[in-house]
Amino acid sequence: MTVLLNGSVVILAYAFAHGLTALLITPLQSRLLPDVTAFASLVYLPHGVRVLSTWLLGKRAFVPLCLGAFLSEALFTPAEFRTSIEPLILLSIAVGAAAAPLAFEAMALAGRRVYAGQRADIHWKWLLLAGALASVINSVGQSLVFSGHILPDHSLQVLATYAVGDIIGLVVTTLALMLIFRWIRLFPNRAR
Repeated sequence: MTVLLNGSVVILAYAFAHGLTALLITPLQSRLLPDVTAFASLVYLPHGVRVLSTWLLGKRAFVPLCLGAFLSEALFTPAEFRTSIEPLILLSIAVGAAAAPLAFEAMALAGRRVYAGQRADIHWKWLLLAGALASVINSVGQSLVFSGHILPDHSLQVLATYAVGDIIGLVVTTLALMLIFRWIRLFPNRAR
């Protein structure tokens, strides 16, 4: 039951973060960078959900992240864009969902296990480093997935936008959650 509940929370959190990105951030960004906006966001909040979910759930976060991304695509991607490259969307979903678990496992291979509960102390710098590594993995993977649809002279800009957007999204999501948890600790009666 806990696995189902945790998975449901990840799916809903991912869809909520994607919705905020699609409805608030993307319209503003499309005015500034119209050639890049179709592929990458400068503030991609779901990356924070990917990293924090992987930190808490480990590799088990992969399936809920895929389902959350699929739900997000169904809800927020225009149908005319979604149907024209649907196999690529599914591959993109898998790459995005795998990026954080791959980064956490790479850090474990390097001797730094940063999953929740594996260390008595939480060092946010290691969590952010795992998120940055996941961002690089995701950026390269997404650029490869969409390479046939990105104009060659925009490919480096799209790659950089993926990386920067993922990292900013992680920082914004982490800060928002820290503020929410602090508020809950300061006002325990209001949180109920």
